[in-house]
Amino acid sequence: MQILASLASIGSLVCWIMTLIKMFQNDKVILAILGILCPLWAFIWGWMNKDKAAHPKLMLIWTICIVAGAVTANSLQ
Repeated sequence: MQILASLASIGSLVCWIMTLIKMFQNDKVILAILGILCPLWAFIWGWMNKDKAAHPKLMLIWTICIVAGAVTANSLQ
């Protein structure tokens, strides 16, 4: 279970970084800086702009990683 939790964390980190890159590419510098400070904002922005930024699969993978991380963290306790 610890391996799955680690993979979910790494996957979530990669998706967060890729979303930040999309934010910077779409000239949303202030919002991207806010996304660096608050990853929840980057997650919300990603879902709100999944069609505009052309990354719906990325957001789905990020959501799965978050859910998998929460489930494994709960089972490790």
